[in-house]
Amino acid sequence: MPSNQRTTISRRQQLRDQRARESAKETKRRRLFRIATGLLTTLIVALVGFGLWSARPVEGGPSGQAPAFTLPTTAGTTVSLADYRGQPVILYFNEGAGCGSCTQQMALIEQEPGFAAAGITVLPIVMNTAAQIQPDLDRFGVTTPYLLDDGTVSKAYDTLDKGMHPGLPGHGFVLIDADGNQVWEGNYPSMWLDPAELLKEATSRL
Repeated sequence: MPSNQRTTISRRQQLRDQRARESAKETKRRRLFRIATGLLTTLIVALVGFGLWSARPVEGGPSGQAPAFTLPTTAGTTVSLADYRGQPVILYFNEGAGCGSCTQQMALIEQEPGFAAAGITVLPIVMNTAAQIQPDLDRFGVTTPYLLDDGTVSKAYDTLDKGMHPGLPGHGFVLIDADGNQVWEGNYPSMWLDPAELLKEATSRL
């Protein structure tokens, strides 16, 4: 066989070998891409699942006499739980200053006439000073005075470390009946509870 023919055959073989190597590399890349895509999808599903699980409401039933307290308010007054003996009260513990959804929650609670119709007072409690929380109240048009806690009341009602920030309340409600008994509590890591649903929950427990 002439040398030029052998050279041509050799080049063809080299090209076939090169194509085979490139094909193998492409097949490997595709396989790795499918594996990576599968792992990423699994991770996303797991994260979404964890998010939904961690954001689920946590509720509790009757737990005896509600802890007594007296707290200053943003209005410069003081409020005691004993002031509301004879009528139901909802304590609204939340993260306070900087939590827009917390303040908006209270703004919409104020707009729900069913609370007044049912004789239920909602008392928002935050671990802030008046100067810290007042800008948020003004921003969302909240007129209800906020009760200012140093952490003592939040701890007494076991609301600390229930949200995103250690040492602070999360987004929780405590229902106290006319006799001063704690009859229901609900913590909402999603940072929201429709006021109509809150009213429905409260009236169903009284």
